[in-house]
Amino acid sequence: MVLAAQGRSSRDEFASLEALCGQYWPPLYAYVRHRGHSAHDAQDLTQAFFARLLEKEWLTAADQERGRFRTFLLVALKHFLSNERDRAQAQKRGGGTEVISLDADEAEGLYAGRDLATLPAESLFERRWALTLLETVMQRLRAEYEAMGKLAEHDLLKPSLTAERGEIPYDEWAATLGMEPASVRSSVHRLRKRFREMFREEIASTVANPADVDDEMRAVIAALS
Repeated sequence: MVLAAQGRSSRDEFASLEALCGQYWPPLYAYVRHRGHSAHDAQDLTQAFFARLLEKEWLTAADQERGRFRTFLLVALKHFLSNERDRAQAQKRGGGTEVISLDADEAEGLYAGRDLATLPAESLFERRWALTLLETVMQRLRAEYEAMGKLAEHDLLKPSLTAERGEIPYDEWAATLGMEPASVRSSVHRLRKRFREMFREEIASTVANPADVDDEMRAVIAALS
């Protein structure tokens, strides 16, 4: 996606830029908010950062050999914030660039909806990125079950993804779904297995070298925990 946004491997550069910005908007916004800025100022600053990122073609400096892309973005954001003085001009930035739609209300809801005030700003950024990735996996999983006509089953069994052994009410769910408990156990197993597959696929899509997937999975799990 970064290569496409750099205009190297895709005819639809803007679509790649929009997808890239949309994916990293919540963690970058959370970082700015955690640095003490109001919701309004954080929206302006994050939007201005993306505008500057595109205007100055900072993405051309992103090199997969130099480490994780999210680390590159966070360093760029820190540099931007340290040099940002005239916030009153935030709404005027982005001239000459196509407007990218970013959901500021959603980002604020995600930031305010969790008690993360005690985390360092860098840790909050990592955690928000990991949560965004996790939410993407959950949306994919739900959409897949909906396509199979099993949305009710998905919604009922979803808590099993985080349940400990002995906490899953197989008999209760069996009664609700009109299934045998053994069949519900099989359904739970399939749901969890598919979740793990999608989780790995999503993480694999963020690294250039397949050998880095396991390390990145550990990093994501550490951020979530």
